[in-house]
Amino acid sequence: MTTPPSLLSLTIHSAIHNLSRISDLSFLPDHVVLDLFLETLRAGKLNERVLKLFVATGKDEVLSLIEAFNIQQIVTPVLPTILKMSQLNIMDSEVDIVVGALHSDLTSFMNEWKPIFSQYHLIIVKDPELKEDLIIPDGFDLDVYSQQDIDRIVGASNSIKFSGYSCRYFGYLMSRKKYIISIDDDCVPAKDDKGLLVEFVAQHISNLSTPATPFFFNTLYDPFRKGADFVRGYPFSLRSGVACSLSCGLWLNLADYDAPTQALKPSLRNTRYVDAVLTIPAGAMLPVSGINIAFDREVVGPALCPALRLAGEGKFRWETMEDIWCGLCVKVTCDHLKLGVKSGLPYVWRNERGSAVESLKKEWEGVKLMEEVVPFFQTLRLPEAAVTAEACFLEIAKAVKEKLGRSNQMFARAADAMVEWVEIWKNAGSGPLPVDN
Repeated sequence: MTTPPSLLSLTIHSAIHNLSRISDLSFLPDHVVLDLFLETLRAGKLNERVLKLFVATGKDEVLSLIEAFNIQQIVTPVLPTILKMSQLNIMDSEVDIVVGALHSDLTSFMNEWKPIFSQYHLIIVKDPELKEDLIIPDGFDLDVYSQQDIDRIVGASNSIKFSGYSCRYFGYLMSRKKYIISIDDDCVPAKDDKGLLVEFVAQHISNLSTPATPFFFNTLYDPFRKGADFVRGYPFSLRSGVACSLSCGLWLNLADYDAPTQALKPSLRNTRYVDAVLTIPAGAMLPVSGINIAFDREVVGPALCPALRLAGEGKFRWETMEDIWCGLCVKVTCDHLKLGVKSGLPYVWRNERGSAVESLKKEWEGVKLMEEVVPFFQTLRLPEAAVTAEACFLEIAKAVKEKLGRSNQMFARAADAMVEWVEIWKNAGSGPLPVDN
């Protein structure tokens, strides 16, 4: 004998066929909402609107089932991608350009950049080991810092050294602008493939002001550039992207090769101007070069630190690793905080400096270290409690000390420098600028 259906089951059956007319389920008892949800699933009637209806009830058992079944709400597509809806409006007054001065006479460098630099505030940091006075032409809005300022503001640090290329990081510390663009004094403006001057600052600003897409690769690269969009198959739920916090530009003429590559191919020059910007995928590491970068100082500034110093570090880019290490720390931080990193435009033109063969004797140590460092960063996971760049940086320092520092004191010193940098940033990297007594 067949058991007749209960009044409740008949009611649920009727409700399933009338869900399109129902706007609220929260008044129903918990067990009724649960039964209705399960029967809706069995009947194949769960769609975006119905899912929102059940989520709005706030019933714990229903919400737990939704999570257990990994049921995701679908984002309603909006086509095409509208740049103006996603782009931040970054003002010139929000930007500092930082230059690390390794040469005393900056006349030619500043004059080359004058058409671009003249509308921005500049921070020039003199290499503490540079003995001659800086020669800087008039016509710029700038602040200049030297060893005296470093000693006055930071003090005698045992871990942080601002000599050589690392002097730029003192400029990052002294800036009070939201965005920083950093350029070396051996670079001049580049021209694009049409012979036009590259809009160096404007392109960095564009990279930072439009979203990055680190969680799914777009085969047309940056979908927020003019003439591009998301390709077929790109999930609409990911098309809003995330904030871009680091923009890594490239180089024409002398590219940023390592010493072994440049020594083996002494005549190799980069002459290819590739008109493209792409987001580095989440989880992928990259060798960030401090030669030509821009970043959101408020968000990731504390994670840019000159922590790793080689025993034989020199005065040429081939002989340093501080920016490579810094970039790995920032990328792990950005991945953890769900922020984006872009690479590509803008280009600068790098002039010839140094001897790769001579530098190879010093940088070989750094080349070998990368074989150990990269796997460490690739597998590094930070705790959920780390929700700021400072917290992420301290967690990275802790892991470096525990996993790398035990076998190599260079890493232990780097970890100590990272911890010290966070304290320096807290004391001198915010609030009113320290004044000279």
